[in-house]
Amino acid sequence: MPSSRFLRLPEVKLEVGLSRATIYRLIARSEFPAQHQLSVRCVGWYAAEIEAWKSTRQGRGGMAK
Repeated sequence: MPSSRFLRLPEVKLEVGLSRATIYRLIARSEFPAQHQLSVRCVGWYAAEIEAWKSTRQGRGGMAK
């Protein structure tokens, strides 16, 4: 089970160094962890899922376009 700590979009952007548009584009291509609905107008990402995604990106020499 992932950590119960959620990150909101501004935190996710800082963690991964990507823009909002790029994050959602990668989600649409199933290349980034999907957000989870927290309330009617609020989404978040599990911190553990973001950390796992970051660890898969290390050593690749940057983002593929």
